[in-house]
Amino acid sequence: MTKVFKAKNISCINCANLIKGSLEDDFGEIEVNLDVSPKEVTLEIPNDETEKKFKEEMRDLGYDVIDD
Repeated sequence: MTKVFKAKNISCINCANLIKGSLEDDFGEIEVNLDVSPKEVTLEIPNDETEKKFKEEMRDLGYDVIDD
């Protein structure tokens, strides 16, 4: 299922490239929308375990996912 996550601390294309470069091997294609605030990260999340792992990896990179 395609999910959109809102995230803190993403400010520029370098942030987006870091997220993509660090996480696409584990999570597949990732899109980062820099045109909205807070910024949005979109990717395929097949289950709750993968979602939890993605949020942890984002936090490790310094980008907190905002839970709705």
